[in-house]
Amino acid sequence: MSLKPKDLFDLTGKVALVTGGATGIGRMAAEGLASAGARVLIASRKAEACEAASAEINAMDLPGSAEGFAGDVGSEAGIEALVQAVGQRTDKLDILMNNAGRTWGAPMGEFPYEAWTKVLGLNVSGMFHLTQLLLPLLRAAASPEAPARVVNVGSVMGEIPKGQGAYSYATSKGAVHHMTRILANELTPEHITVNAIAPGPFMSKMMAFAIGHDEGRRKTAATVPLGRVGAEEDVAGVMQFLCGKGGAYVSGAVIPLSGGMQVATAKAAFLEDD
Repeated sequence: MSLKPKDLFDLTGKVALVTGGATGIGRMAAEGLASAGARVLIASRKAEACEAASAEINAMDLPGSAEGFAGDVGSEAGIEALVQAVGQRTDKLDILMNNAGRTWGAPMGEFPYEAWTKVLGLNVSGMFHLTQLLLPLLRAAASPEAPARVVNVGSVMGEIPKGQGAYSYATSKGAVHHMTRILANELTPEHITVNAIAPGPFMSKMMAFAIGHDEGRRKTAATVPLGRVGAEEDVAGVMQFLCGKGGAYVSGAVIPLSGGMQVATAKAAFLEDD
């Protein structure tokens, strides 16, 4: 047994699926997994974007590789087609990163009814159904010494009681965190670990409105206790840990990836008299 980092976080020979992997956190994770030696399947609704992301990763001459194709987690038919596409490419799945998601923003009093069905349908129902249908491939990769891994992408918004106009999104991510614990309880005895990450602000299409420019990034960073927005290495590091030998004994955890936002409170609860 080796405790060297290159062995604890090595993913050589592992096959991973990253949904929503063409951009944002999914793209960061895909590169991080390939950097550790994994063969990474990247799927999202736009095949061209997945193919482009895979080409970029493969051009980096990393230990692993990437391949991109279309995959829609927003409907039952789309999920079934994605599972079939994965099954055509591999007979086992060591890592499933459930990253596909959407948000919706509107003020209280104007928040539309359909924003709940659409957001929870993808962020919660889609995530559960995809995981359920991929269980045969996850079981094929699982063993007591090297369990298969499921990593769900939640959010710091699922940890703190602030809607900030994204009521259905924040609620859906709280549901993802609890679903993660439920699935961990049921699947860990089958040698499939289930964990979640709860990111704060990272550069993505979803967050471009807030941190896609210098001023927005500065203002957002000021709300993070560590004083910055998330970076690629933050995502890559936690994925390499959770999916490598070093994270094989972790299941049912929700890993905060938000620079301390999940525990930030008012400056002081009680003030001394002057």
